[in-house]
Amino acid sequence: MDSLSAKAWEKEYQDGGDRWNLGYPAPPFVNLLNSANAPQTGKLAILGCGKGHDALLFADAGFEVVGFDFAPSAIIEATATATAREISAQFLQRDIFTLEREFTDRFDYVLEHTCFCAIDPSLRSQYVETVKSILRPGGKLIALFYTHQRPDAPPFGVKPQEVLDYFSADFEPILFQRAKDSIARRQGNEHLAIFQLKS
Repeated sequence: MDSLSAKAWEKEYQDGGDRWNLGYPAPPFVNLLNSANAPQTGKLAILGCGKGHDALLFADAGFEVVGFDFAPSAIIEATATATAREISAQFLQRDIFTLEREFTDRFDYVLEHTCFCAIDPSLRSQYVETVKSILRPGGKLIALFYTHQRPDAPPFGVKPQEVLDYFSADFEPILFQRAKDSIARRQGNEHLAIFQLKS
């Protein structure tokens, strides 16, 4: 699949191929928000927000949320769910690699879940630059990285050390650990991270 094509992502949704969609928020995020280490509320961007389950979790917790996705149907469904549940969140159809044109230094947080692993690995450095550009000084990336080692792709695998290597020049790791509360089929293959943009 062409990860740079909105049409390709839309086709995945239309064909029921959105296997990354859990149908509910990722348990590591739920537990993070319920923990003593829960981040303070602020303005949060979600890259590749899909149908908005993680976005609505953070919006319900008091964050000012803007979700971005390539696929129009994902944005439509996320918006409809937010409206039905009376949760304030905004969802916009965008190519994430163009966000700096509109949203430079706009967010306190960026949330990552199954976007980094969906894009072609050749775009990972560009992904880091996107996160860096839309965060305010001292902003944080909250991420659940899919660190699987299977040969089939997408989703594209990544080793934990590779994740650290991609972000180390611009971000300080506050938290980086294997998730203990992943869904069954991803057990042992996810890392929960909080990276802070260096000043």
